[in-house]
Amino acid sequence: MQRLALFSATPLLCSSLWRSTPVDCPPGSPDFINAVIALTPLPHFTPENLLAELQALEREFGRRPKQVLNEARPLDLDLIAWDNEVRNTPMLTLPHPRAHVRRFVLQPLSELAPDFVLPGQTQTVTELLASLRTEEVLERLP
Repeated sequence: MQRLALFSATPLLCSSLWRSTPVDCPPGSPDFINAVIALTPLPHFTPENLLAELQALEREFGRRPKQVLNEARPLDLDLIAWDNEVRNTPMLTLPHPRAHVRRFVLQPLSELAPDFVLPGQTQTVTELLASLRTEEVLERLP
């Protein structure tokens, strides 16, 4: 999170840490630790070049090219939303295409922006979370 703060013009807003069961992962995958941060991008950032910085940070922390879909990795940084921007390019989809159906995204996001409506959705984060039917199990960490 200290490294992510370098990308922000204002102090980060950080959710709690949440342990979650794997979703759509290979059998035997370990639990994941999830969080959401909100930042105010520095003026030179676009969604695309911020994503490139996030991917460079993942590599620095040991992420290797994907061998198997949704495999465990040391660090996975996703750009969930950029205000009300919508993108659908080979490099970036905004908002994240599955954010609205993933408890491990919505639960921590609800701590920071409960009334936020993801672009393309009609319900707030809190409403999406309340209506979500999933087998995911989340536990807030101390």
